[in-house]
Amino acid sequence: MRKWTIPSILFLLCLLFLLPDQGRKIHASAEGDSDFPVDPPKVEEKIGAVPNGLTTDSDVANREAESMSRRTLRSNAEKFEFQAEVSRLMDIIINSLYSNKDIFLRELISNASDALDKIRFLSLTDKEILGEGDNAKLEIQIKLDKEKKIISIRDRGIGMTKEDLIKNLGTIAKSGTSAFVEKMQTSGDLNLIGQFGVGFYSVYLVADYVEVISKHNDDKQHVWESKADGAFAISEDTWNEPLDRGTEIRLHLRDEAQEYLDEYKLKELVKKYSEFINFPIYLWASKEVDEEVPADEEESSDESSDEEDTSDSKSDEEGEEEDAEKEKDEKKPKTKTVKKTAYEWELLNDVKAIWLRNPKEVTEEEYTKFYRSLAKDFSDEKPLARSHFIAEGDVEFKAVLFVPPKAPHDLYESYYNSNKSNLKLYVRRVFISDEFDELLPKYLNFLMGIVDSDTLPLNVSREMLQQHSSLKTIKKKLIRKALDMIRKLADEDPDESNDKDNKDVEESSDSNEKKGQYAKFWNEFGKSIKLGIIEDATNRNRLAKLLRFETTKSDGKLTSLDQYISRMKSGQKDIFYITGASKEQLEKSPFLEGLIKKNYEVILFTDPVDEYLMQYLMDYEDKKFQNVSKEGLKIGKDSKDKELKESFKELTKWWKGALASENIDDVKISNRLADTPCVVVTSKYSWSANMERIMQSQTLSDASKQAYMRGKRVLEINPRHPIIKQLRELVVKDPEDESVKQTAKLIYQTALMESGFMLNDPKDFASRIYSSVKTSLNISPDATVEEEVDVEEAETESGTTEAESSSNTEDAPKDYDDDVNDEL
Repeated sequence: MRKWTIPSILFLLCLLFLLPDQGRKIHASAEGDSDFPVDPPKVEEKIGAVPNGLTTDSDVANREAESMSRRTLRSNAEKFEFQAEVSRLMDIIINSLYSNKDIFLRELISNASDALDKIRFLSLTDKEILGEGDNAKLEIQIKLDKEKKIISIRDRGIGMTKEDLIKNLGTIAKSGTSAFVEKMQTSGDLNLIGQFGVGFYSVYLVADYVEVISKHNDDKQHVWESKADGAFAISEDTWNEPLDRGTEIRLHLRDEAQEYLDEYKLKELVKKYSEFINFPIYLWASKEVDEEVPADEEESSDESSDEEDTSDSKSDEEGEEEDAEKEKDEKKPKTKTVKKTAYEWELLNDVKAIWLRNPKEVTEEEYTKFYRSLAKDFSDEKPLARSHFIAEGDVEFKAVLFVPPKAPHDLYESYYNSNKSNLKLYVRRVFISDEFDELLPKYLNFLMGIVDSDTLPLNVSREMLQQHSSLKTIKKKLIRKALDMIRKLADEDPDESNDKDNKDVEESSDSNEKKGQYAKFWNEFGKSIKLGIIEDATNRNRLAKLLRFETTKSDGKLTSLDQYISRMKSGQKDIFYITGASKEQLEKSPFLEGLIKKNYEVILFTDPVDEYLMQYLMDYEDKKFQNVSKEGLKIGKDSKDKELKESFKELTKWWKGALASENIDDVKISNRLADTPCVVVTSKYSWSANMERIMQSQTLSDASKQAYMRGKRVLEINPRHPIIKQLRELVVKDPEDESVKQTAKLIYQTALMESGFMLNDPKDFASRIYSSVKTSLNISPDATVEEEVDVEEAETESGTTEAESSSNTEDAPKDYDDDVNDEL
């Protein structure tokens, strides 16, 4: 037995090696015999075939159709087992990495683009590697088969050998799921693009059976197939059309993924994710066309009979002319126009990625076209500013930023709740997401643009990409470039220049186009700059240079802090400002009287966010900010200050005691008043009157919790005003006079209201006003209101109305009868 065992085994092995060779020889001879010319098929017949493939005989077409319709692994294929737990792998892919099924097309197109990049790189040293004709076209083609529920993605890239199929399509499984997850979370640098790694396995989000047909120049055409059930199979392809070079992926869609068989859905996905891929992407799309076809005999006979009937009613001369025309028409075949569905390759990515080019080579028209495509804004307005730059160093990326001409209507409505950004992140021209608030802070979320990085990993989720260390570097550079772009917009605006520079600016050719651009920007996005000062401490000083506001000397024009400082009086150490509801109200404020009289300039802040802004902007260029409605205002020294304080010491002390119940901390002599008897100011670090009004108007405000921020109030009096002088004399005569106390309280309440505060007891204030009016009209304080006399008017009115209604009803029939008689 042992003698025969070894020879028999050797004999069986020889048979196994010989049989495949014989099969290949038979197939080769069959292909060699089929050299007969074949008529080129029509477009309609070629819908299910591989695009631009070689024409084959009917047997090959049948085998290909059978291949496309099958959803089981071929029995004669060489089978392999995944080395990792496929169930765990698919759980990671579907549940952890990809929450959106749409990205499968993005991943496949990016892989195809990488394969095309590789063959193009090799062709630089070996031009023959590309081949001739259609093979030399580096493009991506997408085709649908709605009947068989198949999507095909074809590229003419470098292709893969059998070993490449085994190695590249098993990358994740071979590395082990646990090691894969650990690597993703630690380094985040998983560059599997072009190797069908994570990206390729996203196809199982929409497909339950996948075929990968690939042809490399150094190997035969092979088919990789798998159902992601723990195994995949590879076999030599003898039934599909030869690809010559490249890869075709066929996705047999799941029942719940039939939406991807819609042409418009695929167009939308390509436009969203792969619009700027470096190679043309074509879709085998359908459209309706008009076609002339032979008319039916019955229709032509009906038309001729109709023409004969109409010809009888015409003159003889016209009939002879028509007969001659009929003879000519009879010689031509009768046709009719019908609607038919035709198919053609439609280019989906016609917008070029201009950020890859040198900024000096891109024209203004190209930037405008790119902005309109990016922002979906096709109005005639151009973006206010743009910045195109290439960042180099540890992190390399390219970016284009635009300032839109108008702010969205809901820009600030959901400012802190919205995660959507107008900045799109690309990795190697492949769209990743527009929900990265890590790229730009929220106060710059009005900017439009793209960022394209080659250093970020492509095939990972948005959540994992957020942890990548490169994002912080990209964010820092983007903020600096964005602020430089806005500052440049201000520098180039003639309205922003000083009078000296205006002459030079006006001579430039584009001065009219740039005139008033920064004022337009400020009106649209000024609130964002203010929010940036509040939120971004690092760039606070740079943002402060972009601030604009009106002042008491600006004549309605916007002023910057630098321009304000250049106009400051000698000896002025502080930047004066005041906050309020409107410019008109502030211009009449008593707090400005003394400042305007002494020729000081005061900034007018009328936006509610300005109150929060000034809590963070404490100084600028070594100049402190001073709210003129608060304590601490210094506007020069008066030699008579000490004398005035001493002469009014008794009055201030008495008045403070009289207002003990009004939460008044002190009564002082004021240096900020000119024509007003007194005002109420707050302490330096407490709320101003305007801030109190804003906080009280909040929907969820709590008055009990706001009391500690109101602080102490100080009554400042004008010692030169006649009312204050007369009050001092009355207090000196009789400090216990009740009428004087009531007058002092009335003056305080009036000053409180004029200073912008809300009265705690409006009824008490009104009663004091009426008492004062009585005195001025010489009415006795004890005079009372006359009692109302009760008159029974209600009964008499009701009686008269009933009488009138009854008389109307009696008169109505008579009038009606009269009208009828008149008509008769």
